[in-house]
Amino acid sequence: MKKEETPQDKSALERFTRELCYVKNNDGTYDTSLSTGWNVKKEALDYAWDEINERVEKARTVVEQGLKSPIYYYMEKNLMDISLLSSYVKYSKLRVWWHLHPSVYKRLNPRIIQRYAKVFNIAPDELKTLQ
Repeated sequence: MKKEETPQDKSALERFTRELCYVKNNDGTYDTSLSTGWNVKKEALDYAWDEINERVEKARTVVEQGLKSPIYYYMEKNLMDISLLSSYVKYSKLRVWWHLHPSVYKRLNPRIIQRYAKVFNIAPDELKTLQ
């Protein structure tokens, strides 16, 4: 692409980052140019965020129905899976999976709740509610 054809479409990331593109100058040599984004990439990012928001809302519903503990909601909200959360809280994956059950969650020691809250960057009391 030519330097003057560098995409400058509005995107969700335009305030945070710019993308480096290789372009041809008028004399035919390669140069670099900064792009704020392009529509194809913007649509892909928007679609991905829609999927993420949908998963978070499904997690909220499942927790509100009493099928999972609030840890599940915050795990989804923070874009984590059991493996990642397990590595942050320093518990086995099986133990984290077990803590996702509401009956087990209700009996958790406050120190364990504190550990999860610290990972999610919220107060322990917030882990008892959905926000």
